Formats: sequence, structure tokens, C-alpha cells
Amino acid sequence: MKKKLSHYDFDLPQELIAEYPTEYRDGSRLMVVHRKTGLIEHKMFKDIVDYFDEGDVMVANNTRVFPARLFGRKEKTGANIEVFLLRELNQENRLWDVLVDPARKIRVGNKLYFGPEDDELVAEVEDNTTSRGRTIRFVFEGTHEEFLAKIERLGNTPLPKYIQREVEELDKVRYQTLFAKEVGAVAAPTAGLHFSREVLTQFEIKGIDVTELTLHVGLGTFKPIEVEDLSKHKMDAEYFTITDEAANRVNKALSEKRKVCAIGTTSVRSMESSVSALGKLKASSGWTNMFIYEPYDFNIHNCMVTNFHLPKTSLIIMICAFAGYDLIMKAYDEAIKEKYRFFSYGDAMLII
Repeated sequence: MKKKLSHYDFDLPQELIAEYPTEYRDGSRLMVVHRKTGLIEHKMFKDIVDYFDEGDVMVANNTRVFPARLFGRKEKTGANIEVFLLRELNQENRLWDVLVDPARKIRVGNKLYFGPEDDELVAEVEDNTTSRGRTIRFVFEGTHEEFLAKIERLGNTPLPKYIQREVEELDKVRYQTLFAKEVGAVAAPTAGLHFSREVLTQFEIKGIDVTELTLHVGLGTFKPIEVEDLSKHKMDAEYFTITDEAANRVNKALSEKRKVCAIGTTSVRSMESSVSALGKLKASSGWTNMFIYEPYDFNIHNCMVTNFHLPKTSLIIMICAFAGYDLIMKAYDEAIKEKYRFFSYGDAMLII
């Protein structure tokens, strides 16, 4: 049982951080980790179909990433600024919770201009929330749909900062899963990026069910843990929705002793935030700030797909809670030795 942050540190060579996705979604490698036996297999992602049978259920997050990174100018000085949209606070008043960079130059009352023309989109800083955080109000007269279309046109794909290149056209497609429907995420649920239409077609042919829930991924998922004692870490809240249909399909599989495979840590957190007194998945929606670390008894999923994560993050801590610290650390050692690709555009792990 590991409750200290330092237990989850490891040396990761910079060259293993994937800067680009593989040519095809299912062209990534797949490490298969067997919890009961400790066996570790090396496969390709398209082989994932071989590990599931008719009646098993895959649970995907259908959140859609919006182009949350805006580049603009400050009034009067014309200084370049970056505004990262975190969440909409009030739709009617166009109030948004954002991060700004450089923060020292952005004060309450400042006007910010976006787009090639100064009046294309204007915002005013309403409040300071943290050292980099601000509340801003966009000045826009059209409908909400027209406003979102403007953001879609002016914004940039919010690639994580550790991808050290400029955003390219391919990112609009590849930093979005095939499940993506519900707009609201500022980061992709990256385990879902590996699923191609071919893999999903093979699931359908084999009778493997794919159901969906929604959790709008915020930057809080990647927020650095700054305390050694994990019990003192607080996650930022993220909004999730689980429908009656999704709950019924998952519970049917559980009652039949089938596999319920969570695609990604966001699907895990959503399901574990909505468990009935009888240990079943229940339909619900709301905010979750659940932080899962050892020891933890998981209620719903019995296998999962995930990427290879950063050291000392809530993501690898959750994976260790599910599969066991020693086994995951062994798997990560092997992944580094075998030169697996890490993080958002990296390779995948199936834990069964």
C-alpha cells in the first residue's frame, strides 16, 4: 500500500514522449497486463478484439474537445497573450473561467482582443481567481451557437504543454476520439484515441457492446500533486453524465459475469462516482472530484484500457490502485525498456 507521492516517481526518457500520433489510430502498440498471473504481453492495439467475447461491455467517454486555446492581444499595448478556456460559468453573460499567460500583464478591467480584426471577438477581465486564473466576459451579441462557432474558428486545439511543437491540422482530427459528441473537454480522454472504425466494427461483429458516458475532462486531471501525503490532495471537479441506457447495459454485463472494460481513467472516475448501495452503476449527472488511490475497492469495471502516464500524477496512482503497485511499476519498467511511447499520443495498456 503506497500512500506517498514519491512512491510513484520514475525516470522517463524524454524521447519516449510521443509528439505525434501513429499513422493509424489502431497502429499503436498494446501492452496487455494480466492482474491475476502477472503476465505481460506485447501486442498491437488492433489485437484488443481477441481479449473480449460476446456480451462484454466497453465503456467510452464521449466528451468532445473544443479549441480552448485562444491567442489574442491586450488593449492599448497590443501585447500578445494566451487565454486558455477552462469552463463556461454563465452562458447568458458569456462568463468563462480561464487561465492567462503571461498572467502578470492581465489585470481586472483589461480588454482582450482576438482574431485578425480587433473587434472580431472582445473580452473583458472581470476577476482574478488564482495566480494565473481569471474570470472573463466575452462581448458577443449573437446566439450561443454562433458564439461557439466563433470559438471553433478562432481557437486552437489544446495540445498538452509537454508536446513541444506547434499545433498542426492533423491535431483537429487525431486529438479527438471517434466517440466524441458532447462538447466540453479541454483535454482528450486519450485512451479512446486508439479506437478505429475497423476495431469498432470487429467489436460489433463479435457481439461486444460499446456504451458511452460523458465526463468533460478539465486541466485538473493533469494538475500537479503538490503534497507527499496523498490523502491531502484535492482534485478539481469535473462534470459527468451517465444515462439510464448506459447504466442498464453495464449492470446487465455485471449480472452475467461479463467483462466491463473502462476506456480510460475518466470512465473509471465517472462510474465510481455513481455507484448504488447494491454496488451497481446508477444513472446520474453532476460534478466529481474523486481521487482514487490505494487502498480502493473498485465497484464496476473489471478491466480497463489506458495510456502510459506521467510520473507522480493522479492517473498512474489510480492505475496502481486497480492493478497493484508492484505489477504496474514492473510494467512501466518494461515499457521504458521496450521503448513504448508515452502520454496522449502514445501507446496503450490493457489491464485485465
